[in-house]
This record gives sequence, C-alpha cells and structure tokens, in this order.
Amino acid sequence: MSVVVGDILRYIWQMLPLCTVAMALFLLCRPLRMRRLAARRLVSGLQREIALCIFVLFCAGLAALTLFPANLWSYVMDLGRGWHEGTSFFSFYPTWEETLAGLDYLDNMLTPLQEIRRALNSMSYWLMFMLWGNIAMFVPIGFFPALLWRGWRWWKALLLGCLTSCAIEFIQFFIGRSTDIDDVILNTTGALLGYGLFRLCRALCPGALARFHCRPTEEC
Repeated sequence: MSVVVGDILRYIWQMLPLCTVAMALFLLCRPLRMRRLAARRLVSGLQREIALCIFVLFCAGLAALTLFPANLWSYVMDLGRGWHEGTSFFSFYPTWEETLAGLDYLDNMLTPLQEIRRALNSMSYWLMFMLWGNIAMFVPIGFFPALLWRGWRWWKALLLGCLTSCAIEFIQFFIGRSTDIDDVILNTTGALLGYGLFRLCRALCPGALARFHCRPTEEC
C-alpha cells in the first residue's frame, strides 16, 4: 500500500506546476466570470465555485502528466536541488528521427486490448497500476461536467472522454511518450464511470446537487 501511495504522491508532485498556474488564472478570471453571469441574472454559489476550481486544477494536472514528456515536471521541480545535472529542458523531447521511428510500432499501438491483456495476465504491479490509473484519472472528466452543467448525458461523458483521450494519445506520439489504443479504451471507461458516480450521487442526494448549478439571482 505504501508503494501505491508513494507513486500517487509522485504524480501529484508533477501536477503542481501547472496546477499553480491554473489556480492563478482561475482567480484572475473569476471577477470577469461573475460579471458575465450577473449580466445574465445568474449567480454561481460557493459550492459550485469550489467544485469548478477543483475541476480546473484537475484538468491542469492532467495536462501536466499527459501533454509533456515523461518526468519533465520532476526535472523542473527538482532542479533547485541540483538533480539531473547535465540535463536540459529540451533533452526530454525526442528528435524528429526518433518520432518517425515510432511509426514502426504503429500496428502494435492500434491493436485493441493487447496491453490490457498483458497487464491482466502478468499481474505486474506497475502494469496494473497504469491500467487502473488510466481509468481513475478520467473519472473526473465524466463526473464534474455532469455536476456543474445541466443537461449532461452519458453519451456526452463518453464522447468527451474518448475525444480527450484521443487528443492526448495523438500529442504523446510526438513527445516521446507511449501511444496506445488501450489507453483510449481505459480513459473512456473512466469517464463513463465518472458519469455513473454522478448518477449515484444524484440518486442518493437529489436536492443537494442543485447547489452546484448556476442559479437565477432571484433565488439567492
């Protein structure tokens, strides 16, 4: 268990730089957002603002973990400690020749369920960690939009999860990261589970979730 917690904390550590930037932008943009809502006679309550802020920070953290070369943010965060001596920021990015060489493995990348079977058959800790991690990190993609915006449906969660994952996998091909169709399957599953979690919360606390929507000014 301590190994799992340690790996999770390591990923959270890598999310912090972009999360910090996202928090600053969220606070800077909030007055403008409030004025635009007021012009439409709407108000966003404290609970909605907290949930929206968490979702923005999560999206920034997800971008930090997926849209940049592996371990780049560990290098940035640990630079002040004198680690990675002789390593430059740009050395994490592959050359064009290395990117083109990845085309040789395109068939393997586009073969569904290959990596999922390998993880389940081997029961390797790291492969299982990545399998469940790919599901878990997309649960908020399905949960928070349904919580924050009215009219969200399961197919929207599926579409958002699938398109977001496809965009990530496409970008990862050009930054030296592993690209795999199984990641899209797992990510989309996570988004659907997130929407299912929202439906469960709505069934258990139907009235409470209304606090996470914008409300007309007259109701406040």
